[in-house]
Amino acid sequence: MSLPAGVTITLPIPSGAEKILTPEAVQFLTVLHRTFDKRRLQLLENRKKVQAELDKGKPLNFLPETANIRAEASWACAPPAPGLEDRRVEITGPTDRKMVINALNSGAKTFMADFEDSNSPTWDNMVLGQVNLYDAVRNQIDSVIGGKEYKLKPKHAVLLVRPRGWHLEETRFLVDGAPMSGGLFDFGLYFFHNAKEAIARGFGPYFYLPKMEHHLEARLWNDAFNLATSYIGAPQGCIRGTVLIETLPAAFQMEEILYELREHSSGLNCGRWDYIFSFIKRQRALRSAVFPDRTDVTMTVPFMSAYVSLLVQTCHKRKVAAMGGMSAQIPIKNDPKANDAVMDKVRADKLREVTAGHDGTWVAHPALVPIAMAIFDEHMKGPNQYFVRREEVSVTAKQIADPKVPGQVTDVGVRENVSAALSYCAAWISGNGCVPINNLMEDAATAEIARVQLWQWVKYGSKTSSGKQITPAYLKPIFAEESAKVASIKGISADHVRISSDYMLAQVQAQWPSEFLTSDLQGHLAGGSVVRKAGL
Repeated sequence: MSLPAGVTITLPIPSGAEKILTPEAVQFLTVLHRTFDKRRLQLLENRKKVQAELDKGKPLNFLPETANIRAEASWACAPPAPGLEDRRVEITGPTDRKMVINALNSGAKTFMADFEDSNSPTWDNMVLGQVNLYDAVRNQIDSVIGGKEYKLKPKHAVLLVRPRGWHLEETRFLVDGAPMSGGLFDFGLYFFHNAKEAIARGFGPYFYLPKMEHHLEARLWNDAFNLATSYIGAPQGCIRGTVLIETLPAAFQMEEILYELREHSSGLNCGRWDYIFSFIKRQRALRSAVFPDRTDVTMTVPFMSAYVSLLVQTCHKRKVAAMGGMSAQIPIKNDPKANDAVMDKVRADKLREVTAGHDGTWVAHPALVPIAMAIFDEHMKGPNQYFVRREEVSVTAKQIADPKVPGQVTDVGVRENVSAALSYCAAWISGNGCVPINNLMEDAATAEIARVQLWQWVKYGSKTSSGKQITPAYLKPIFAEESAKVASIKGISADHVRISSDYMLAQVQAQWPSEFLTSDLQGHLAGGSVVRKAGL
């Protein structure tokens, strides 16, 4: 293929992906990169400035310069787009072909095809995932996989796509010597090939937008949407984006984020696991923000409850969906009693969400769809709950950032974090970003919680409930024992386990934890590392 001037693709195009990485699509990606990458990098630098201020003791707060946006009652977001009026149960998962078919057939209202946290960004995964979505949009994805036939049902879930966050880069696609934004790469390829086809079929180009920390990051997405629709001649406003509020700084800018995307907004989502990770990471300099075991950090602890209440109130004030968070449980085979107990937890979680005013929820496994659907069908009679205004809610900055969580650090909790971090990272390097661990479907977010919890327990000299101080010396034999277990798992190499163990042990001893393990480990994927030109 003849590439535009300045473009380099460092790995071969996978067989079957020629219809995705076409000269026209590559040219469109180049325009997106050259238009927006400088702003993206500036916004990432701003995150570092915010963190430096937090480390010096400056607390996060609602922005005084945008008070007028929050106070103005007259503005609202766009009405629900076709197929997004009722989102009571959404299923999520990576873009593997079998996964896409099963998720679309699951009975959920929508399926979020994920290029981000439940996906390992190997070159094949990223590009062949686009092939799978291209075929799904056109109802031509029926396949025989492993000798079994998979057929798309005539009536299936509406497709949404989650591109990578602003911090991740597509290191196999270089423009003028610099890697392209992973998010713009994922968005650009899907939009270029599928926007008009989706509209013709009665829905549209719909997205989930992850990991944002500032409303100007939402403005960048909005500007990219406007350029993209103009570029291909699609109707302005055809795009919809649901923003995951999964960072602590974004919780203080919910209305501003909606305002920036208002023509393209389809609401906000409580990205609970990444939110906990961000809460710890951004308040890393606070000894008071040291949490107990991850299992104690539930949706009912004060800071999580405040976040949920504010999100529902904000979305309904602006007439868009307030989506609940993920139930990551998966069925427990051959143990009906244990399975019933887990499913009861799912029911309780979904009941909490629907009674809080959420308009829908997430599940990770098709078996959870009917359970969540039954709860929402019983308690939400219309397509949504925009009429639940939650006007009694008055959430303060102190409540959002309150780190008080009752509970203890236990020896079991430490070991579970080590196991989860090692299992996930090793699987991720091996090409699998969605991993069943202890009857939960884990993705990068839960591995990130494990990583920063281990770090803060070492940093601040935490002791387990049995009296053992958590030090590198205490952790090293646990890492060795858990590494041996993980290395015995089919599909995970001992070398990848070693890389993961070395990485995690270095992280727990660092002055500060790094921003994202996915950025740190990307160099271990084929073609995953790149040297930027000077000044880039």
